[in-house]
Amino acid sequence: MKNPELLFPLWRDYELIDCGDFEKLERYGKYVLRRPEPQAMWRKSLSERKWAQRADAVFSRDAGSEEKGRWQLSPKMPDRWFVEYDCRGSRLKMRLGLTSFKHVGLFPEQAANWDFIHDTVKELAQKSAGTEPKVLNLFAYTGGATLAARAAGADVTHLDSVKQVVNWSNENMTSSGLDGVRWIVDDALKFVRREVKRGRKYNGIILDPPAYGRGPEGEKWVLERNICELLECCAAILEPKNSFLVLNLYSMGLSATLAKSAANRVLPAPKREQFGELCMTDSCDKVLPLGVFYRCVF
Repeated sequence: MKNPELLFPLWRDYELIDCGDFEKLERYGKYVLRRPEPQAMWRKSLSERKWAQRADAVFSRDAGSEEKGRWQLSPKMPDRWFVEYDCRGSRLKMRLGLTSFKHVGLFPEQAANWDFIHDTVKELAQKSAGTEPKVLNLFAYTGGATLAARAAGADVTHLDSVKQVVNWSNENMTSSGLDGVRWIVDDALKFVRREVKRGRKYNGIILDPPAYGRGPEGEKWVLERNICELLECCAAILEPKNSFLVLNLYSMGLSATLAKSAANRVLPAPKREQFGELCMTDSCDKVLPLGVFYRCVF
């Protein structure tokens, strides 16, 4: 078995300035945010004074809550703004916003997967003699992976359980000068079960499931309980040749080896595969792991 890899995406509109004491200080475009980061368990490198001076927006959790909170903004800080990412020459423009769950609508470490998705779709398109590869993006959030696949020429189905997030993704598509994405608000597991019955096939599947979640009709998602069935369904609707799969896991305590083993259990032997951690390096050279990945090509 190969050893896990560490991937470090780099882009102009994002910078991890410092991290530690379970927080991170990061720049998105012109603005610097300070928010909780459970994996930054070491000490900060910069002083508290420098953190306070740099931050344009600071997230604080509500009393008694592990998730919800509020942002304190400097006078110059907007509640919405845009950043861009150059994905193999394709300009992806995405709107950011300050949510009550500390998220801003973008996970910058995922840029490493966006490049892979863009490259792989291009490769599949060349083999298919003009037919657009069909890509399914599940738990698709605000659509960075969707934009990368569409920019490379894929016929993309984008699914998320939250209508407002799907609308946000649509806005990102338009801002990036793209069109033609199929938008679906649904529970991911229920959707792929139906796709299996319909006999649908895809050339690419992207999975970015949360640890816990709810579908639009209150369907309960628990990663450890549901991931095996989800992967089995995805294996049934993925083309056996000229196809790819990307799996991301953010739950603390889950490893890249676990992601690889779960996928290998239900998928055929791939032509090539990678697994490891998505990381960012701060300006003081500390490496912050931000999720695990498994990706493969058939």
